[in-house]
Amino acid sequence: MKDKDNRDAPVGGSIYMFAGKGGVGKTTCAATTALHYARQGQKTLAISTDATPSLAHIFEVADKKKTTRVQDCLSINEIGLDEVQKMWDQKFGREVYEVFSSFVSIDYDSLVEFMTSMLPGLSDEFMVDYIREMKKSGNYETIIWDTAPLGQTLALLHTPAMLVEHLKMAPRIYSRLKFGQGSRQSILEILKGWQKLSADSIDFLRQEVRFNIVTIAEALAFEQLEDIFKELDDHGFVVKQLIVNNVIKTDNSEFLTMKASQQRQYLDMIHQRYGHLNIIELPMCPYEIKGIERLKEVEANLFK
Repeated sequence: MKDKDNRDAPVGGSIYMFAGKGGVGKTTCAATTALHYARQGQKTLAISTDATPSLAHIFEVADKKKTTRVQDCLSINEIGLDEVQKMWDQKFGREVYEVFSSFVSIDYDSLVEFMTSMLPGLSDEFMVDYIREMKKSGNYETIIWDTAPLGQTLALLHTPAMLVEHLKMAPRIYSRLKFGQGSRQSILEILKGWQKLSADSIDFLRQEVRFNIVTIAEALAFEQLEDIFKELDDHGFVVKQLIVNNVIKTDNSEFLTMKASQQRQYLDMIHQRYGHLNIIELPMCPYEIKGIERLKEVEANLFK
């Protein structure tokens, strides 16, 4: 995998995000990339933050432990809502509960569930924070991030602005609320802590993460690309690589010939509009990509 200027990707310490609409093959590309770097001897972690993850399925891993060793140098972790709630609990949960329980009758578990689903993108921020902690730990040389469908992931980009707007009116609502015994922070300070977490997450994405967009050569997917790139560009994110999955490379039947012709017009438009990116076309396979040997076949095309 190379940048557009043909420099090889760094040997280690990199984070690769795979994003795109649902069903285009993000997980396959993420799993293949994780396997590639692990086979080079880099200690690699593949993380899925999709609500319906399939990393374990692709790697044929039956072990349901959260961090599972697939083979030498390669581990996977599928992060779900339970993990997000634990992250929120560790950073803010108990302190915020002291405030809300003082004037609202609510049990702690219900509050955690409410808070982690209250703001669009809040759960994604804790996932970003988790990945950032994994990078800081130094336990892995390469981290591969298989995201949720892009519309959900991009929600976190709007959270900082939402928090800023909320903080403008927050003093009138929260200024007189204090925490119970053992707490010294007001809820305003907690909200500012959220704001800092949000800003740190955005900076981390800008500076540390390499964006890989995965798409397919179809009308709707092509139309969505423009919105995706505009959203990312508006927030200062730079995409270096665009992967077009399931490209038909054979025409040995009338159906495949017609389908390949349809794809060709969108492939031409993709290359014309996004020619400044490193564009990779992955051929459609006649079988399900599942297991190490099948992933090696994809690797041969993704990294050739």
